[in-house]
Amino acid sequence: MSDTPPESPDFDAMTRDIAEVPAVEVIVTVAVNLMSAAAVKLGLSEEGEKYKDLDEARKLITGLAGLLDASATEISSFHAAPLRDGLKSLQLAFREASLVPDEPGQGPGEKYTGPVYG
Repeated sequence: MSDTPPESPDFDAMTRDIAEVPAVEVIVTVAVNLMSAAAVKLGLSEEGEKYKDLDEARKLITGLAGLLDASATEISSFHAAPLRDGLKSLQLAFREASLVPDEPGQGPGEKYTGPVYG
């Protein structure tokens, strides 16, 4: 066993790294992470049903919709359009996965996007 303590993270370097990243990239990265997590919770990953949890998926989709709604004027349509398309796909997948689908306008994130129809 080694007597040397584990190295602590270099927070100064991490701060410098994040300072160099444009805000749009941070927003898009967070949105993509929310989309990926929601897809897994919807059972759309290779593992399928193993990680399916619609309650968790609802939270993630709503968070994604809120982020996109709040940042719409801050990110260009170049970035926003594919994210909105992905959000709509997740909302539709949620509706399909639900045993009792929400009423239009009541699904995850629909308070931000309005009702989502196939």
